[in-house]
Amino acid sequence: MPNDTASLRRPAPSNADLAGHQHTPVLPLSDTVLDEIAAQLAVGATVIGIGESTRFSRETFGVRDQLFRRLVRDHGFRALAVQDSAGAAAALDAYVGGGGGGGSAASALDGAWRPWRTEEMATALEWIRAFNRDHADDPVRIFGVKPAQAAPADYDAVLAHVRASVPERLAQLAAHLDPIRTAHQIDEHVQWARGVHPGRPFAEHARDALALVESLPDADADADAADVVARMRLIVQFHEHSVAGRGSYAGDAEVSADIVGDFQHATGLRTVYWDGIAHTSAAETVLGLAPERGPQTTAGTLLRQRYGTQYVSVAIGFHHGDLGVAVLPGPGADLVDAKLGETDLPAHWLDLRQDDVRGQWDGPAKARVISGVYTPDRDAAEHLAIASLAEAFDVLIHIREVTPVRRLP
Repeated sequence: MPNDTASLRRPAPSNADLAGHQHTPVLPLSDTVLDEIAAQLAVGATVIGIGESTRFSRETFGVRDQLFRRLVRDHGFRALAVQDSAGAAAALDAYVGGGGGGGSAASALDGAWRPWRTEEMATALEWIRAFNRDHADDPVRIFGVKPAQAAPADYDAVLAHVRASVPERLAQLAAHLDPIRTAHQIDEHVQWARGVHPGRPFAEHARDALALVESLPDADADADAADVVARMRLIVQFHEHSVAGRGSYAGDAEVSADIVGDFQHATGLRTVYWDGIAHTSAAETVLGLAPERGPQTTAGTLLRQRYGTQYVSVAIGFHHGDLGVAVLPGPGADLVDAKLGETDLPAHWLDLRQDDVRGQWDGPAKARVISGVYTPDRDAAEHLAIASLAEAFDVLIHIREVTPVRRLP
């Protein structure tokens, strides 16, 4: 099994990669080990899903980012798929392509999904932009795994239209839109979990707002009015298809997998897919927060069906630490994270494609998953279950202690 124990005990940043990117943390894996992992992942791979067990850790994000850089720099990967809408990802793609009107990486992230709006992600975008500047004929592309979705600008356009055309209806419309647009800052299901939700389901507010807009005298009068109705329908779709709207943590795996596969096929670009391990897993998962729903198909499951072993699934997990949203103790004894944590190293990794490693580690497993709804009192439920660890993940990377990402303002 590839495992450079001496290097693992010697935390070291990648100085070449970190030049000019001062926010990247010193990682618990050495350059030598990161190089080796990236080389092993790249062999025969067309799409690599690198999933984190949490989106709150600097170290798990940092390892994923550093692996991505090596896959780009040393192994010819040229596309990054992120869990976000087509529109939000297009802004990131424009920035790394040298556009964006001269704005910053942070401003490119203004319309992105909240978990991406961190200093760490901004630094990753800066690195890609610098790489693209030096490889203008062979750039890295970024795309989202979700279709176009409503954005805050859509709410502004709807309100502005009603303010100008039927001002007496503005207050009624704003009463529906003002509370629900907060979901673009904090997901509705997270608001429920934190006890800050205003009370009425956002999808109901959105549908009422659509009915109001459609009832206006000029709803079918001209192109501007039709555009406002279309924007309002996009807002309804956003809320109906959210975790809270669907009443399910399971994403739209078929849509995400098709977008990744179709983009890769159309461009021919070797692709890295960043998401949570519940999405990148190459096998069905059962969420500990919703066990009654049974095994759920993931985007990674469908990508494995489409690409076979050319889809490689990586899971980055951790043992304990401060995530900002909570200080997490060590995992329960029934989680694979606890077993991985028995090795007293800052971090280590396993290649489950190797027969001797697979024989030791394969079988039914539970892996820790920490989302925005985490609360310490239900720590035992914050996991996903899989029937075969080696079918779900080709490579495991385990970090012993984590610290929180730094949120952009």
